[in-house]
Amino acid sequence: MHPSTSYRSRFLLLILILLAVWILNVSLGSVRIPLSATLATLFGQTLENSSWAYIITQYRFPKAMTAILVGGGLSLSGLLMQTLFRNPLAGPFVLGISSGASLGAAVLLMGSTLLGALLFSDLSLVVAASIGSFLVLLVVLMVANQVRDTMTLLIIGLMFGSITAAIVSVLAYFSAAEQLQRFIFWSYGSVGSLSWYQNRILGTLVLVGGVLSVISIKNLNALLLGEHYAQSLGVSLKRSKLVIIVATGLLAGSITAFAGPIAFVGLAVPHLTRQVFATMEHKILIPAVFLYGAILMLLCDTIAQLPTTAQVLPINAITSLVGAPVVIWLLVKKRKMLF
Repeated sequence: MHPSTSYRSRFLLLILILLAVWILNVSLGSVRIPLSATLATLFGQTLENSSWAYIITQYRFPKAMTAILVGGGLSLSGLLMQTLFRNPLAGPFVLGISSGASLGAAVLLMGSTLLGALLFSDLSLVVAASIGSFLVLLVVLMVANQVRDTMTLLIIGLMFGSITAAIVSVLAYFSAAEQLQRFIFWSYGSVGSLSWYQNRILGTLVLVGGVLSVISIKNLNALLLGEHYAQSLGVSLKRSKLVIIVATGLLAGSITAFAGPIAFVGLAVPHLTRQVFATMEHKILIPAVFLYGAILMLLCDTIAQLPTTAQVLPINAITSLVGAPVVIWLLVKKRKMLF
């Protein structure tokens, strides 16, 4: 079979799996709703049970869309970081951008003891986290202009993460129990609290990050062979790094701001995709990574919501418990990494 035909077949299969997992996700929840009612709502039919229609259209559909954006966006940002640093352990959080979002949320949720009472709402939390990630992104961009070595940039990004974590620890020490509890719950991550309006904002930011990634395909492929080789091909290292960092900042920063710091997905999904597709070509990897990430996050959210019960488990715990064994099995089976 020709490689292009094989890739098309795999992409078609992934799209079908994504559709099936999406239908499964919106069909299950604390309230039992028949699959036929979900499908009827999907095709625009009016349900006799208005409460079912409200739950499906105003809660389950937006939650599933958030899961797709979060899973796909984090996976794509992880791929960008692993390629930029040529390091299989790099993820979307290595530049400290998500740590900046956590710091913004911590200042809002726990800083009232030191900074005075602040207005708290879901929107203000998103704004605070966005400001935190944006400020760290600006600092990273300024540093990237001065630093040529990508490993130095990686270390500096990790140091930014350590600094923000230290500030969060200080805020936690001085915060009241109720404030600390709110921040802990936010740190668990969640895909079930976004409205359609918030999903549109998040979707726009993820789309921009995805477009920047697609624009960088040629440069990403060249960077895999080393910076000197990329320069010999006429690639501007400074410009390429800036575009990749901005794309990662938009993806990881916006997702953390809206859904909280969700671990594992951005680190593991690129590995899973490389193993399945057996390629390093980013023209294939970018859409494949997005699809795999969306499927994994939908599955994890389906498990986390504990169908037929009112309990919801932390999404962070589920992403690690479900995905880590799969990746370990793949790596042991292959006995090699594609780096």
